[in-house]
Amino acid sequence: MKAKVLKFEDLIVWQNAMDLSVDIYRVLNGCKDYGLKDQICRASVSVPSNIAEGFERQYNKEFVQFLYYAKGSIAELRTQLVIAYKLKYIEKMIFEKLIERSRMISAQLFQLIKTRKEKFK
Repeated sequence: MKAKVLKFEDLIVWQNAMDLSVDIYRVLNGCKDYGLKDQICRASVSVPSNIAEGFERQYNKEFVQFLYYAKGSIAELRTQLVIAYKLKYIEKMIFEKLIERSRMISAQLFQLIKTRKEKFK
């Protein structure tokens, strides 16, 4: 049985997005390309932030819209991680783990959007 979600912090996708954001900050801590680093960090923070903001909205339709924003941000993040990897700012093994986690979060967002659209009209 799934635990009841009473606050956005209860959402597994939010928890995973938070962990990914923190890890990205740690990975890029020494990066001297401040422009790209800032873009990547902003995109990573945008994902859990949009989930949280949408959860706190009054209507389900608004929540779903913010979940779409989060999904867009995770795609933006993945694109920026590829750029950082190609510029050799991130090691291959770390890059692959970050990309896989971002794909998992994207899939979780897709499922949550689908559930919210079907069951919370």
